[in-house]
Amino acid sequence: MASEKSKILVVGATGDTAPSDPAKAALLKSFQDAGVTLLKGDLYDQASLVSAVKAADVVISTLGSLQLADQTRLIDAIKEAGNVKRFFPSEFGLDVDHTGIVEPGKSVLSAKVAIRRAVEAAGIPYTYVVAGFFAGYALPGIGQALAQGPPADKAVVLGDGNAKAVYVEEGDIGTYTVLAADDPRAENKTLYVRPPANTLSHNELLALWEKKSGRGFEREYVPEETVLKQIQESPVPANIILSIWHAAQVRGEQTGFEVDPAKGVEAADLYPDVKYTTVDEYLDRFL
Repeated sequence: MASEKSKILVVGATGDTAPSDPAKAALLKSFQDAGVTLLKGDLYDQASLVSAVKAADVVISTLGSLQLADQTRLIDAIKEAGNVKRFFPSEFGLDVDHTGIVEPGKSVLSAKVAIRRAVEAAGIPYTYVVAGFFAGYALPGIGQALAQGPPADKAVVLGDGNAKAVYVEEGDIGTYTVLAADDPRAENKTLYVRPPANTLSHNELLALWEKKSGRGFEREYVPEETVLKQIQESPVPANIILSIWHAAQVRGEQTGFEVDPAKGVEAADLYPDVKYTTVDEYLDRFL
């Protein structure tokens, strides 16, 4: 007999249940059409949190950077409800327990570190999802930090462009996350989403785009010391973005380590049959 699938509560995914923004309203309708139940709640209304949590088996937080620290309220609600079998705090980027990211990124990510320790202290079963770059964020500029679109005549490359980074389509991150929700192999582990075909250096990514677009362009390589100076001198949020890009594309922090099997698992190993969107396929959207 097939086991019943878990009921999953996603916190912070949509905001208001009746938004004025037409695009968000359409997104919410698509959720409803797919059978998703929309709940109106407030992170700062503990009763609404506990009520929502009691109706779920798994809680996934997608709260934004300004509310990361306030996930302690969600932790309290999960403890009070007492029925949640897995909690996914808002993560999905660098592995915050294994990063040498410079300021101001270090301070931003410290909130995620604090929440990890709070989850563990509360004894709540967890999975931390580490997924590198969101494709929709990093690939429109073909891996260039702060770029809004593909390079025209020149591409800016941080460092020597040889450090490997990971680019994952957002829907695929969701797929791996939901698969892990009912998987005992991912309990109290970090799930590393690093699809093999999506792990490329910036030089490789640019070469792929040149081949697809049929046009070459100059590469401007920015030495690490210059990148660090730019981080110090840039305003918010550019300095935060650059510090994250420096960690990923110069330090190679998304790929430059082996996973400790006692603490982490590779999504590609657990779910080899997932047909994820490759970087090669994703770049076709920009042609």
